[in-house]
This record gives sequence, C-alpha cells and structure tokens, in this order.
Amino acid sequence: MSMSRRQRTRTVRGVQYGVLALVVAAVAFGANWGEIRRAFFDLDVAQAQFPDIITTALVNTVVYTLLGFGFGLALGLILALMRLSSVPPYRWLAIGYIEFFRGVPALLVFIALGFGVPIAFQVVINQYVTVMLALGLVGAAYMAETIRAGIQAVPKGQVEAARSLGMSQGRAMRSIVIPQAFRIVLPPLTNELILLTKDSSLVYLLGLSLGQYELAKFGRDALNENRSLTPILVAGLCYLIITLPLGHLVRRLEARTAKAR
Repeated sequence: MSMSRRQRTRTVRGVQYGVLALVVAAVAFGANWGEIRRAFFDLDVAQAQFPDIITTALVNTVVYTLLGFGFGLALGLILALMRLSSVPPYRWLAIGYIEFFRGVPALLVFIALGFGVPIAFQVVINQYVTVMLALGLVGAAYMAETIRAGIQAVPKGQVEAARSLGMSQGRAMRSIVIPQAFRIVLPPLTNELILLTKDSSLVYLLGLSLGQYELAKFGRDALNENRSLTPILVAGLCYLIITLPLGHLVRRLEARTAKAR
C-alpha cells in the first residue's frame, strides 16, 4: 500500500530526527569530556585573558575596522561615480581597480603595504595608516559595486524631477540620488563592515607591539603560552560581540527596506 505525501513527509522527518538523535548520543557517550573541558573551557585560562582582551584587543579590532571602513566607503563612493561616468577613461580606471582588488587576496595587500612599499620607497608608514589603507583598498572595490547598484536602483524620474526644478546634474546627484541610494545599500554595506571586522585579523602580519594587538593575534599568542584552545574560544566570542549586533542590524534594515518598498 503506497503512502500519501503527508505520510512520506512524516516518515522522512522521523528518520532525520532519529539520525540526529543517534549522532547526539554517540557524541555524548563517546567524547572525552574531561579533555574537551581542559582544551576549550579552562576557566582559569579564560579568566587570565581579561581585561586585556577587551581593553586592548577588542578596542583595537574595532578601531582597525572603522578606519578601513571609513576610508573604503569614501573611496568606494568615488569609484562608483567613476564607474557610472560618461567619460570612458574614468569608467576604465574604476573597472580596472574594482576587478584587481576583488581578485587579489587581502593577505597580499597587507604584505605589499606593510613590507613592499616601505622597502621599495624607503619610507616608514604608521601602523594604523597601513591597516586603514589595506582594509580600505580591498573593501572599496566591493563597496563601489554595492553603491553603484544602489544609485542605479533610484528611479530615473527622481533625477528628471530635480532637473526640472533647475538643479544641476551634480546637485541632483548629491541631494537626491546618493541619499536614496545609501538607504537602499545600507544592509549590504553593513555586511561589508562585518567582513572587514574579520579581515582585520590579517593585521598580525605587520608585526604588532603588545598595545596594538587585535583579537586574533591576542588569542594566538595566548594559545602558545597556555597550550589551550580556550583563548581562541574567548577571542571568537569577542568577535561575536561585534558581529552579532551588526548582523541583527542588517536584518532590521532589510526588513525596513522591504516594508518601505
């Protein structure tokens, strides 16, 4: 006797729950919980990370991220306008930049700015400037495309109405198009901020002093010192302190945008 669709759905769901229960039971009874606790949840090691991981590493991570995001946002806006320009060389330059920095790993950009440029030009670049440039140059390539899409999503009738009121093309872009475009692209720009937060972990390549440590570097050094994964877990939780509120903000902004539309 063949089963109905509802019965098949219930059967498949029951099998899935059964498999999940077996996996959970196998892990619960087969794992060495004492060793897992020592490796991941050593409270003495975790306590030793405070308050330095908050006052130094977390603060530096936020500062590095904001520097890179601010520079990247400004450069991304310029690139987006160049990408939409009626002047072909501007478009070619913007396209070349965007394709290059979207295709090159951020790791190489950090190495180039942290070691290549100082060696090649015999200059000393401030650590914070290096981080701002490295994160911003990579982030700008992605933000430029996001902003360009937002500008193109603004109805052309808005510009035509502004021009009919006597506004110049530049003023219409500044006063009408760009503010509306940023309201559209706020969710993806917030996602880019989250990505830059995680990319800030590449700062360790530059050779940091203790006061310049960010979360990943702080956790790695504490791992080597304590021979426990607990510092890495603590550093990961600190990253979540930054990224989870931003993720919630993205969902709120997406919901508001969808409701407005």
